[in-house]
Amino acid sequence: MSGGRHVEAVTDATFDLGPGECLALVGESGCGKSVLASALLGLLPGNAETAGSAWLGPDGRLDLLAADERTLARTVRGRRVGLVPQSPAAHLTPVRTVRSHLEETVRALTGTAGGRLRAAAGAAAERAAFPATHLDRYPHELSGGLAQRAATALALIGDAPLLLADEPTTGLDRDLVHRTVDELRAHTRDAGRALLMITHDLEAARRIADTVAVMYAGRIVELAPADAFFGEPGPRHPYARGLLEALPERAFTPIPGAPPELGSLPPGCAFAARCPRADAHCRAQRPPLTEGVACHHA
Repeated sequence: MSGGRHVEAVTDATFDLGPGECLALVGESGCGKSVLASALLGLLPGNAETAGSAWLGPDGRLDLLAADERTLARTVRGRRVGLVPQSPAAHLTPVRTVRSHLEETVRALTGTAGGRLRAAAGAAAERAAFPATHLDRYPHELSGGLAQRAATALALIGDAPLLLADEPTTGLDRDLVHRTVDELRAHTRDAGRALLMITHDLEAARRIADTVAVMYAGRIVELAPADAFFGEPGPRHPYARGLLEALPERAFTPIPGAPPELGSLPPGCAFAARCPRADAHCRAQRPPLTEGVACHHA
């Protein structure tokens, strides 16, 4: 609910993610990417409603959307699903140092204690390229990039089989983007774990993803193998093509207009007002996701 209205922030978001695989969820701000990640971990506001299923584990017996708070807190968050949150500085306790955050998480998730705790915290920081010289600093003393790396270090500690990374490269220079992406790839693909990476950075997605899911106005409008999406034959949905055309190394042509408000979506295709191929059928009927694309003209 938002302002007394019922708003469908995410709908028809269906995908599979197996061990060793990375799915990159891309799209403009406000399209529902972070809401999807929050729903999977039970972190939505109290007035939010969820429907459907999100099955976790090799046996597929745990439905994250149906799990109670006790289960999520004690057995899922950090242990079975790690999270790199968006705006990480807001998720760090302001009166505690980075080292204190790391040591507490190491102790809780691995049982490490005593003299080995400090070394384990340092090793966790090193995995995320967080400098040892800044471990005793407080969150307000960190740049955006350092806060991002601290959050990544915390998320990797539990070696969870599934990692949700919400904009994990925000605030990082290109060299650190590559290093962070490569570390996430080593943590997942090379170790048989799964990664759902939410990102605006299509170059980072191209570097790590096996599959790309494009979200627009709360719906997945294209789901494609990364090599086909970034190579040949390329994206099939007009919005997905527009995202690639807006890249500097391509035409650098922005998509005209702005996304619709989620509380007042049109009856047909939500992208119709911005699409050069839209016709009366597009404006009247919402296209289903069929064979990986939701477009009447694909």
